[in-house]
Amino acid sequence: MRRLTPLLPAPLACIALLLATPGQAFAAAVTGSVTDGNGAPVADAVLYAIPVGATAGAAVQPGTMDQVNKEFLPLVVPIQAGALVRFPNKDNIRHHVYSFSPARPFELKLYSGTPSKPVKFDKPGPVVLGCNIHDWMVGYIYVVDTPYFAKTDKSGAARLDGLPSGEYLLHIWHPYAKAETAPRPLRLADGGAENAAFRLDLAPPQTAPANR
Repeated sequence: MRRLTPLLPAPLACIALLLATPGQAFAAAVTGSVTDGNGAPVADAVLYAIPVGATAGAAVQPGTMDQVNKEFLPLVVPIQAGALVRFPNKDNIRHHVYSFSPARPFELKLYSGTPSKPVKFDKPGPVVLGCNIHDWMVGYIYVVDTPYFAKTDKSGAARLDGLPSGEYLLHIWHPYAKAETAPRPLRLADGGAENAAFRLDLAPPQTAPANR
């Protein structure tokens, strides 16, 4: 007669499930800090981790690049490849948004409000935005081929959560960086946490005219 396997009580069953799938149950994290050549914190740097020899699948989230007071806000919008980005114009004048960047050339001719169709970004890389009406308006969409990315805050800090164990290449990008920073190899264990510090040599940003 076939012996039946007894059912585990609910709490024990949950523990057994966690032990059976450690890579999923105990995700790793990466924290990063970014400073400039003088040691001051750097905001708007994009920190992202690309798995080595594996495909990182996750739902792609949309993005938004506002236009407020004749400026793109925020300065940098990081997104995953395949994401849609909306470009609402919250000024009381019309803007003409465009990009000639190889990663995603596009044009949104003179408009106010929010265009009915967002723009899709499929190719990784930087996309520099401009306005044909206001030359000083510059913004950046940075497209990454991974769901593991974050942007540094005013304190120069960023955190990546939910990374499965494995090997990664950790990248950093900033629109004002004078040179590209080589990616850092990273090995993450189940439930582990890694810290990474970067120092970037930055060029001065473009300033808007006083009488804009």
